[in-house]
Amino acid sequence: MHAAATTSTRLHERARGRGVNPVVYWAVRALLQPFFHLYFRFRRDGREHIPAEGPVIIAANHRSFLDPFVIGMMTRRPVYYVAKRELFANRLVGWFLSSLGAFPVTRGAADQDMFATARSILARGGVVLIFPEGTRTRPGPLGRAKRGVGRLALETGAPVVPVAVAGTEDVRRGWRIRPRRVRIAAGRPLTFPRMPNPSPQVAAAVVQRIWPEVEALWTSLGGAASPATAPREAAPAAEPVVAALPPAPRTAGNPRATAA
Repeated sequence: MHAAATTSTRLHERARGRGVNPVVYWAVRALLQPFFHLYFRFRRDGREHIPAEGPVIIAANHRSFLDPFVIGMMTRRPVYYVAKRELFANRLVGWFLSSLGAFPVTRGAADQDMFATARSILARGGVVLIFPEGTRTRPGPLGRAKRGVGRLALETGAPVVPVAVAGTEDVRRGWRIRPRRVRIAAGRPLTFPRMPNPSPQVAAAVVQRIWPEVEALWTSLGGAASPATAPREAAPAAEPVVAALPPAPRTAGNPRATAA
């Protein structure tokens, strides 16, 4: 337990300080991008909605282990993302994932180290990818979003770009990677007022603004519509907060989606 905690601390310090390993990150990207285009018939819509500079939170659905790599192809900037702590148990795998921008999270708990690392990356103008569902969801509609992404958006004031990925859930069968069409779409950024210590109700209200945007993109890609969009952790008192929260102005951008 002590060794695992030490490893987790070291990985967080690396993400906060040195960041990605540029040699590993850009080499892997150079290999994966043509592979994705050829093998998965990869289509990317709305890339222009991801700001070219400054802090950005990407909020996306999660269907496959490939999702962080696929989403990373939406921007020329390194994308940092949270990954479950168990993936870092193997030292070599942990080093590789950390070199690509991953940092650990303890699922099922309010991991303060994870939030501190995400805030540190955003403070230096980086891109942080969050999967609000908290874990992979497949098949069928999207899962319910947790309020962590709302808290992070309020604490940092960083714009949130909704992103949906479709097709990755059918890629893996055992150790075999099958050729399936993969599509990804990004919407216009959403911004929210900055709050140093947002309440759980306000954070949940922000998620209620973000997650329907992800679901709309998901259905536009052919995904099944969800029967409900309320976040799992939303309290009954969140509804009045939603009404009182200022509208989330969308950053101006080209409304025409692009594919590449």
